[in-house]
Amino acid sequence: MAERYSSFTPGGTRWFLQRVTAAFLVIVLAFHFFLLHFVNHAYEVSFLGTQARMQNVGYLLTMVLFLITATFHGVNGVYNALVNQGLEGTQKKAVLAVLVVVSVGLVAQGTYVALTMNGMI
Repeated sequence: MAERYSSFTPGGTRWFLQRVTAAFLVIVLAFHFFLLHFVNHAYEVSFLGTQARMQNVGYLLTMVLFLITATFHGVNGVYNALVNQGLEGTQKKAVLAVLVVVSVGLVAQGTYVALTMNGMI
């Protein structure tokens, strides 16, 4: 039988955050699908409707947290998958740096769009 290998240290911070973000994403994704596919059908979603939803501070904060959490969860998962495949040394540091820069850019752009839709910018 093959031995199980993971770059996550069981009980470590990254391991814990991966589980917490997964649980949060399941809840917020269910909320998202319910709101935008059952309460408002996809063909009813419009720019003005999005602006109206973003006026609600709770909705705005939820969507920004959704963005941050999904970005962290995805990037952390990709990084650890690459480490599990044998990424090490300088390549590991370079990949981590690129992923961090791209993540910060994604979160900054998404937050900017959310704040613009809210009318704060």
